[in-house]
Amino acid sequence: MKWLITLGLLAIAVGGFAYWFFSQPGPQQLDMVNNIIPGDRDAKLLVNGQVYDEELGLGLNIWAPTRVSDQPLPVVVFIYGGGWRAGSKDQYAFAGRALAHRGYLTVLADYRLYPKVKFPEFLEDSAKAVAWVHDNIADHGGDPDRIFLSGQSAGAYNVTMLALDPQWLGRMGKTTDLIKGVAALAGPYDFYPFSSETTKNSFGSFHKPELTQPVNFVRADAPPLWLSTGIDDTEVKPRNSRILRDKMLEVGGDAEYVEYPDMDHIEIMMAISKPFRNKGPVLDDMIAFFESRP
Repeated sequence: MKWLITLGLLAIAVGGFAYWFFSQPGPQQLDMVNNIIPGDRDAKLLVNGQVYDEELGLGLNIWAPTRVSDQPLPVVVFIYGGGWRAGSKDQYAFAGRALAHRGYLTVLADYRLYPKVKFPEFLEDSAKAVAWVHDNIADHGGDPDRIFLSGQSAGAYNVTMLALDPQWLGRMGKTTDLIKGVAALAGPYDFYPFSSETTKNSFGSFHKPELTQPVNFVRADAPPLWLSTGIDDTEVKPRNSRILRDKMLEVGGDAEYVEYPDMDHIEIMMAISKPFRNKGPVLDDMIAFFESRP
């Protein structure tokens, strides 16, 4: 009888954990699974919850290699996706670990989301985060002259707009020259007219929709772009990255396009985590792009 009671209690505990686990946001689930897989040990959470906007209470986390360096480290500011309506810097810790393990001081920054804000407020927040990093990252061992941006989906949109449209960093007293390259995963860059509920919510009320589209800001002197996508992505179709690459090259800009077979919108982000790196060399290709820049 006792063993039946024990099995019953165990089943309740397992069921309760499973219910709790699957109630978490997808990126949080991925981070938890990532943490139990060996690897990426040369990474630590250096700064947790640093506020970069006192008025709005927006914060960022900084991941760093555990090994000590006598030289300032290159920096990646990573902006997460989530349709401009979901996400958190803490949920994407697996990205911070992955990049820190490869030698990059990695900043994960929060920004305001729908329905609290719409375009352009989330861009203004991302610009503030990048400006804070440029001003303060040297205090944490980073090199302000080697700052890269990266993001996935909505985050890829944010960082690409910061690189292409000078006004956002300009409002912070900065120029896009501080960005040495942008590694963008599965981003939307040419999505007007707005057809999805997500884009209608976040962009539909803006009075000049043409100003929301990254493809309208291509220029020869923009930071280099690495635009990647999964061939099977039906949420943000690969044409977004191809069109932006083509338009950048037409004006003499620096852009490359990488597509991954058998990979969809979510899987390209999953491929950065330890459990799913066999899906494709996304992380390796990102690092190669960063290292190819002076």
